Amino acid sequence: MNTRDFDVLIVGSGLAGLSVALHLAPTHRVAVLTKRAMSDGSSGWAQGGIAAVTDPSDSFESHVQDTFVAGAGLNDPAATRFVVEHAPESVEWLRELGVPFSLEDGHLHLTREGGHSARRIVHVTDATGAAVQQTLIERVKRTPNITVLEDHMLVDLVWSGKLGQQPNRCVGLYALDEQADEVVTFRAPHTILATGGAGKVYLYTTNPDTATGDGIAAAWRAGCRVTNMEFIQFHPTCLYHPHVKNFLISEAVRGEGGRLLLPDGTRFMANHDERLELAPRDVVARAIDFEMKKHGLDCVLLDISHQPREFILAHFPNIHARCLELGIDITRQPIPVVPAAHYTCGGVHSDLQGRTDLPGLHAIGETAYTGLHGANRLASNSLVECMVFARSAAADILATPLPPPPAVPAWDVSRVTDADEAVVISHNWDELRRFMWDYVGIVRTNKRLERAAHRIQLLQGEIQEFYGSFHVSRDLLELRNLVTVADLIVRSAQSRHESRGLHFSRDYPQMAEVAVPTTLKPFSAA
Repeated sequence: MNTRDFDVLIVGSGLAGLSVALHLAPTHRVAVLTKRAMSDGSSGWAQGGIAAVTDPSDSFESHVQDTFVAGAGLNDPAATRFVVEHAPESVEWLRELGVPFSLEDGHLHLTREGGHSARRIVHVTDATGAAVQQTLIERVKRTPNITVLEDHMLVDLVWSGKLGQQPNRCVGLYALDEQADEVVTFRAPHTILATGGAGKVYLYTTNPDTATGDGIAAAWRAGCRVTNMEFIQFHPTCLYHPHVKNFLISEAVRGEGGRLLLPDGTRFMANHDERLELAPRDVVARAIDFEMKKHGLDCVLLDISHQPREFILAHFPNIHARCLELGIDITRQPIPVVPAAHYTCGGVHSDLQGRTDLPGLHAIGETAYTGLHGANRLASNSLVECMVFARSAAADILATPLPPPPAVPAWDVSRVTDADEAVVISHNWDELRRFMWDYVGIVRTNKRLERAAHRIQLLQGEIQEFYGSFHVSRDLLELRNLVTVADLIVRSAQSRHESRGLHFSRDYPQMAEVAVPTTLKPFSAA
């Protein structure tokens, strides 16, 4: 039996996963499982930066208030204050690790993004996520107690209740080792889900191909609640180009004076919000969606060319270089942009220590619902959330005695055969992403949600039959997770009879007086 034992299993190698691994490594044997390479997660794609109060003229109260406003009053006050007050020490931790943050006159250079009332975004030019991720990867590789297992995809969690043992707790997981093409059993008293979001459930997304909601789906199957899955943030400005997918044009471009224009050069945000281009993302995304549909456009334009060339090259070197490769000189011409699915504001229900409903299982980062983001994530609050909860989850685990490893059965392959219909998987994947984009996108209606729910039900039956009969593959596992996440998004959207933040319904255009989270609970952990 191929079984491996560790003190802590971490699924995901983004900022949340690597941060918690480094916090635990001095005393615990840690395994970091990632389904592709360590650098393939969403964290490395984050251009904007990290929101933290570091300027004496700024305040925690201001950062909290900005988060509440962006979140349309659905934020959890305790979680919001917890993240905001611990944000500066998280930035300082990264500086100690060697992250080369942009400086001005020897101090951290602070930029401003949509929804923020002050300059408080710490950044590394326009490639903050990549710089942070690379620093952490290098540190993890030099840490003896951390074992990194690339090309290992989570199949399912293992919990003692399912094995007929009590008390019920998470005791490990099954993971597909793609190189060996076999499912490996991992045992550990603590498991941390840091698998990122689920942007790939939509046809157009800024997310990498790894963002298939693996942790959310696995936790749901294990009996954990999920909360606020209807709130999918669509980033207003993804590059629109036939030869490029997923390239994000940072929020900071608008923060530094970028203007949204129609093809004839007309500036349109004044028709939608008095904050113009600095309105929160949900407002800007809906405004662009409205203008595109009104005028029959494929895209709109984002123009920063009125700023000095030296300013643009200093602040946005990577965006400039990538666009120039495609024949777009952003110092002289506007950038064609469209909205795209960007961030999953909901997720696995967790507390201030990252604990889920299943003892022994933590969820942190975009996988988790902490209550910070409410109905819409404030720009640059995501990376800091990863670090704050990585630290608190590690502290919780460090304070818990390690129980002996439980007995976990090997993965059963006796009843499966090799699939000869891979075309079925790719067809279902394509169908799912298209109808989610058409029916569960930026603007929703009851009828569209009903259509999506009907198609999801049909897909679930096909995929479950496939899963029970054939040898598992990464494509099949990702499709299984995506259809589960799609179901959670649609069910959550159907239960919210109002428009709030990222959830806009034509059937319920008004916002309810009382803000209430949407929490779904599985019927059973089977």
